[in-house]
Amino acid sequence: MEPIFYPKLISTFKKGYSRDQFTGDLMAGAIVGVVALPLAIAFAIASGVSPEKGLITAIVAGFLISVLGGSRVQIGGPTGAFVVIVAGIIANYGMDGLIISTIMAGIMMIVFGLLRLGAVIKFVPYPLTVGFTSGIALLIFVSQIKDFLGLTTAELPADFSSKMNVLLSALHTVHWPAVFLGIGSVLVTIYWKKVSSKIPGSLIALIIGASLIAFGAVDVETIGSKFGEIPNRISLPGMPVLTWDLIVMHIGPAFTIALLGSIESLLSAVVADGMIGGRHRSNTELIAQGIANIGSGLFGGIPATGAIARTATNVKNGGRTPVAGIVHVIVLLIIMLFAGKWAGLIPLSVLAGILMVVAYNMSEWRSFVSILRGSRYDALVLLTTFILTVVVDLTVAIQVGMVLAALLFMKRMSDVSEVKPLVGSLEEEHDDVAMVNLKLPANCSVYEITGPMFFGVANKFKELTHNIPDRSNIVIIRMRRVPMIDATGLHNFKAMLHDFKHKHKHILLSGVNDSVAAELKRAGIYELVGKENIFAQFDDAVQKVISQN
Repeated sequence: MEPIFYPKLISTFKKGYSRDQFTGDLMAGAIVGVVALPLAIAFAIASGVSPEKGLITAIVAGFLISVLGGSRVQIGGPTGAFVVIVAGIIANYGMDGLIISTIMAGIMMIVFGLLRLGAVIKFVPYPLTVGFTSGIALLIFVSQIKDFLGLTTAELPADFSSKMNVLLSALHTVHWPAVFLGIGSVLVTIYWKKVSSKIPGSLIALIIGASLIAFGAVDVETIGSKFGEIPNRISLPGMPVLTWDLIVMHIGPAFTIALLGSIESLLSAVVADGMIGGRHRSNTELIAQGIANIGSGLFGGIPATGAIARTATNVKNGGRTPVAGIVHVIVLLIIMLFAGKWAGLIPLSVLAGILMVVAYNMSEWRSFVSILRGSRYDALVLLTTFILTVVVDLTVAIQVGMVLAALLFMKRMSDVSEVKPLVGSLEEEHDDVAMVNLKLPANCSVYEITGPMFFGVANKFKELTHNIPDRSNIVIIRMRRVPMIDATGLHNFKAMLHDFKHKHKHILLSGVNDSVAAELKRAGIYELVGKENIFAQFDDAVQKVISQN
């Protein structure tokens, strides 16, 4: 069995690390570091914290994810998925509350990994993921309208409807220079790739915007005018004073960060596997993400996870080992130490334009439309999660979405599970036995149970009890299509058999698979029916009935 924690960096060096690999990682890491710079700043500001918090997160968490992670090419740092969560936590609990929640989330993620839940988290329903991702994208987009249009308003309220009311009431304060810069940043971000695929359009947009401010060409709000100069240092780690009440208060936000961070990081790792033909270690990745979030929290950063876009950029530019991620961190650290003061010249409308492009890209609107056109159950999960993310909050959306998806799954399983009579001349089936023209006596009934026997199909056992004719004192129950049985299924099945025994009916079971048979034995059903009345093949049960009549 694979170790729970075995970083890819260790296995990379054990297999041998060549000069050519280092050259590829060096180039890729440098490019990704440049790509990460505007995004780290933009995500921090959109989250309601100062820009250096995003850089600190990208540096501290990014380093730990690369050194300790379970993916060869994963790039970690702040992402758009956390913008809404972080903004909500800060609004409710302040910066200390965010630090506590981030550290607690890191501990939870480590526990997820130690419990080997890496594979389980991948089973979060896709409609739910698309629902909250699209909801987050809409919230990010709306949150940037103020800076994009240069509106003069008070601080925007947290809830969606109030925020929209404030924005609409302030439309008369539009600052056209900010609008032109915002539109320009959107166009440059989107179309610069036609000029160069190596240098990101978002960086070019920042450089152009900052240059216009430096030469006094435009007068708009900038990072410097709102936040002051970006510090060129990383503070020593610190920890807020913890009490039991604070821990309990932050369990909800921390769990949301942990769950979303786990989903995002493993999704990014899966995407990277497809690009390089590799195989990540999911539990190692979760533990590394947990340690990274603890580290980010201690240094005053924000939550971090695997960043799909930056990871893809890393792979496309030749990164193949965790060394590329380490190089990207070094590049960011150098920029922060020696060029951070120039970041104060970046116009907020330019950052808003960049984030609007990010929001559009993460909206997954094509998947959204595709799911809406599919199963009504999936569409219900999608719309419920999307609406709750927008009008309530992401924590409630994930909780309700998971419960709703589970309930609808059980409804589907209940629909495919059935108990049906097999009467008269039975046509030949493709599997183990032929049931053509069975010469069963008139006092024998044959029933088949199909699908999982779980608590959602309890009523169907009662129907079977009531529907068997009084003349039938022999009942064959065929179970070849029963893949599993849970405790409630066992209880109800046993109650049904007791009822048959009370009515003096002779019961035979056929086609019981090994896993279901083991559960029946543990529940005492073998003793109740009699081991001699349980058959692997249906025709054996038929032959016994015929021979006894």
